Amino acid sequence: MTRKPVGELRRGWTTGACATAATKAALIGLWRGQVPDSITIVLPKGETFSPEIAQSERGDGWVSVGIIKDAGDDPDVTHQAMIIATVSASDGGVQFRAGEGVGTVTKAGLPIAVGEPAINPVPRAMMDDVVAEVAADCVQSTDVVIEISVPGGAAIAEKTWNPRLGIKGGLSILGTTGIVRPFSCAAWIASIHRGVDVARADGLTHVAGCTGATSETTVQQLYGLPDHAMLDMGDFAGGMLKYLATHPIERVTIGGGIGKLTKLAQGAVDLHSSRSQLDFDDVAQMMDDPRLAEANTALEAYTIAGAPFANAIAQRALDRVRQTYAGMTFDVVVIDRAGAIIGRAGA
Repeated sequence: MTRKPVGELRRGWTTGACATAATKAALIGLWRGQVPDSITIVLPKGETFSPEIAQSERGDGWVSVGIIKDAGDDPDVTHQAMIIATVSASDGGVQFRAGEGVGTVTKAGLPIAVGEPAINPVPRAMMDDVVAEVAADCVQSTDVVIEISVPGGAAIAEKTWNPRLGIKGGLSILGTTGIVRPFSCAAWIASIHRGVDVARADGLTHVAGCTGATSETTVQQLYGLPDHAMLDMGDFAGGMLKYLATHPIERVTIGGGIGKLTKLAQGAVDLHSSRSQLDFDDVAQMMDDPRLAEANTALEAYTIAGAPFANAIAQRALDRVRQTYAGMTFDVVVIDRAGAIIGRAGA
């Protein structure tokens, strides 16, 4: 993630909002003969979005409109991507298609059926609404094909969780409010939830949540887990564990570095450096070693106390998780910066 900008953060717009606005503009172009320079849509909570049209094309029975996505100050991989809607007549009702750079669902557990374009329910509903609105204004049928494309979207999707979730060939068209709120935790946690859903739908009995790429690689290799068993937990241990409590999977491995897992052992469930801090007096008391009270980092404490410290942290983190989230089998794997396992509990 990029450094958080200084000052007030600028919000942005979801791919779903951009696709909906492009669809509305394309329909106006199809039925009135001219694409407007800008367009306004109403978002699910009543706010409005009024982007400029970046490009438009027309052919025999179809019109295509592109809008450049502005994610504001959020470090969104789709920032500045071109979201294109191409509209034409259908043989009945509103039909959605995946164009270039938009994925197709290949695994159960997502809110869209297998085989469907990865256009989520709220964006679909928003596009249904603008079809009805513009059709009524232009006295036209609502039998419309909407094809959404994102040039370069297949490459961008490799930076997302889509391949792991079984969304092949490109990006998802997302958004529940139409608005991207900068540095919100909600999108990350929602992706963890979808990962759990996919794992459950595929019948997996063992998943793993890790704090970063290094620990994920180590844990995946340790247990030979498939990609879609790996939940990109990051700092959001609580977000993952709370969802698993109501959507359980038989076995859950938690992996991470000594610093973040020490926080988990001390009761934190948000492991970000700005939202939880280590208590070194507690560490010293746990290990009965006064030297640890003067440590500046968990890694320094590990260099002083060695493997017993890493194993104690793993066990204490395991005990915390077991006490709070019953009904599943847990284990904890602690790694160093190179990915070597330095502590384990519950294996």
